[in-house]
Amino acid sequence: MDAENTHPVFDWLWSSGQLSERDIDQLPALGIEAVINLALPTSPGALADEADRVARLGIAYVQIPVLWEDPKPEQFHQFAAILTAFRGRKVWVHCAKNMRASAFIHLYRRQVLGHTEAEAGFPMREVWSPDTTWRNFIERLMIKPPLAKPVTLPVLRHASPQG
Repeated sequence: MDAENTHPVFDWLWSSGQLSERDIDQLPALGIEAVINLALPTSPGALADEADRVARLGIAYVQIPVLWEDPKPEQFHQFAAILTAFRGRKVWVHCAKNMRASAFIHLYRRQVLGHTEAEAGFPMREVWSPDTTWRNFIERLMIKPPLAKPVTLPVLRHASPQG
């Protein structure tokens, strides 16, 4: 792969920096069924037609544009919900340099999968040491209780008009 900082996290999850056109063409051979892009469309090296290229290969594509200087908890929660929805499928998560992606994966491993800090540190510790903005973001999310597992809600029955 041409992408910077490429790491297989699990047999179902990979992370990297910006994918190249050639990288995208290789995704089907790896069995990838979904791509989550955390970079902005204006990030360095971003492919203007990335979503179309990925979709033409029959791969689901989701972009959550996370502003480098201001990551939001809601964006992580959206990421966690999407990654959980793709459970049982092979997913590639990327951003410009695998910094946003590795931080979000770290949080997912801690908050959703219940991994220890030592376990969840990969691949983030291989890629970078978060700066103050990202350390504060991670710490703020770790103060909150772990995200709950998906719950099946009961089917609500509507009363008939007669009562």
